[in-house]
Amino acid sequence: MALGIWRILAPALLLVAATPAAANDCPAPACSAAAGSRTEGWPRQSRAEVIARHGMVTSSQPLATQAGLAILRRGGNAIDAAVATAAVLGVVEPFSTGIASDLFMIVYSARDHKLYALNASGTAPSGATPDRFAALGYHADPGNWGFSSGMPSGGILTVTVPGAVWGWDAALKRFGTMGFNDVLADAALYADEGFPVSPRIAADWIMPKALPLKACCTAFDPDSVASWLPAGRQPLAGEVFRNPGLAKALKLLQAQGSAAFYTGDIARAIVAKSDALGGTMTRADLAGYRGEWVEPVHTSYRGHDVYELPPPSQDWAALEMLNILEACVPTWSNGGTLASLGPQSPLYWHLLVEAKKLAYADLYAFNGDPNFIKVPLDRLLSKPYAKSLCGRVDPARATATRPGSPQPGGVTVVLSTADAQGNVVAMVNSIASVFGSGLTVADYGMILHNRGYQFTLDRSSPNIIAPGKRPYNTLAAGFVMRGGAPVMSLLLMGGDMQSQGHAQALVNILDLGANVQMATDMARFRHSQVPNLLTLEPELDALVGRQLTAMGHKLTPPGSDSVGGYQAIMVTPQASGPPVYRAGSDHRKDGQAAGW
Repeated sequence: MALGIWRILAPALLLVAATPAAANDCPAPACSAAAGSRTEGWPRQSRAEVIARHGMVTSSQPLATQAGLAILRRGGNAIDAAVATAAVLGVVEPFSTGIASDLFMIVYSARDHKLYALNASGTAPSGATPDRFAALGYHADPGNWGFSSGMPSGGILTVTVPGAVWGWDAALKRFGTMGFNDVLADAALYADEGFPVSPRIAADWIMPKALPLKACCTAFDPDSVASWLPAGRQPLAGEVFRNPGLAKALKLLQAQGSAAFYTGDIARAIVAKSDALGGTMTRADLAGYRGEWVEPVHTSYRGHDVYELPPPSQDWAALEMLNILEACVPTWSNGGTLASLGPQSPLYWHLLVEAKKLAYADLYAFNGDPNFIKVPLDRLLSKPYAKSLCGRVDPARATATRPGSPQPGGVTVVLSTADAQGNVVAMVNSIASVFGSGLTVADYGMILHNRGYQFTLDRSSPNIIAPGKRPYNTLAAGFVMRGGAPVMSLLLMGGDMQSQGHAQALVNILDLGANVQMATDMARFRHSQVPNLLTLEPELDALVGRQLTAMGHKLTPPGSDSVGGYQAIMVTPQASGPPVYRAGSDHRKDGQAAGW
């Protein structure tokens, strides 16, 4: 192995020395590809891992990362820093998240040596019934038995009760050391004084149509145009964008807490907006909202314990995908492993895609709100069940898929934080699609999310819309443990990409020995269940695209916009004092990891 390649790969091998088979027996070509040899079609590592001991923050926006780091330096912990980071992301990346969004998180508590998961996703308004949608002309699409069947893509009918503010408050009260007055200060400042728009943010600033109520969506919401396109266009890179309405909302939260959002002035404004557009959200829906502390779901993989979010999150599909790879790759490759095949091999990618198809078929068939239906995870995440699926894949040919969601897009922000005490947070916040529902509560500068579009109108589906129910949710947050100790947090935004992206990143680390930064710099694929299309990043398309096409995969034009954005922190315990943290952040976004 060339010395330059070894220098890139060695930190990962030291970090996970007891972990991947790749550490000692990975063939040189595969290891070289994992390390980023340009001669083999792979980008070199985009940046070094960020390494620190006192604290770490990684997110998709530098201003947000710095806000979280400032909280840590002032004595706050990882939970305080996570909320501060998320709040600033809602200001500087407003088409992805905000105070009217969903939230999920996993917290590793160093005090308890335990993982906790929080589901603060939205619940459907009390008037959101299948009959209500049918009366407005919305019916299930017989060609789609997955999420979103028959649902409008935006508008007031897709708005569920936002859970993010409740979730921030609950996390701070249970694990934090600060309150809203401290952790929302930077977000309020940037909203009030403005922030310079980055080129990436300017490119993604695309307002969707959100009106009318019936046959949505063919017209813009005037409040959204006035709030987000003040010059009649999206802001240009380098322009300063201010949001005084959002600053007012954040200051209300600082002064009055979450009550301002769920029972106070902000709640009244949300209901007024809904009423004006024919929605059914009530003051009681907002006042009665509660998130849930839930148990993460789990599997083992390569000697590690991998944890993901439970339903209604789609996150558990990553675990089924890993189980399938573990059980079936030796059968599919005549005794080989992913490490021995290596990412230069078309078969390596073929098997990853086929495992994804199997896992997502179950995901679309069974996922829903466990408060309304039983999701048979004990069976779906069992090792024998994974083994039973091996015969469904042809190692030489792509297989067909069953119908799934026709709406693969989505935007989200993901972040991770860690502190000197050993607490680690993986948090995901989202308004679902780009600029969510497309509807703005103008007085408070906030977009209402549209997670409700991921319900279905198929009355036989476990995901059928109902009052108080949470929809199928693409948001994902992962965590890896070993021997009861934390190894890493892992997040990867991007709608339906999230679970398949988690699995790819974990394979990069646990099978190939990539370090926490290289794990995201390596090229990724995105597969859509319907119409069974595969998108490869350009480097990957150049490497294996022709061969995968010959195997029967239907490839779209190559691109990187749809493969999501990753953030992760690795934990290396020390004999004394704080652990050493290593963080990686996605170069596909404005990502920044920072520590001290």
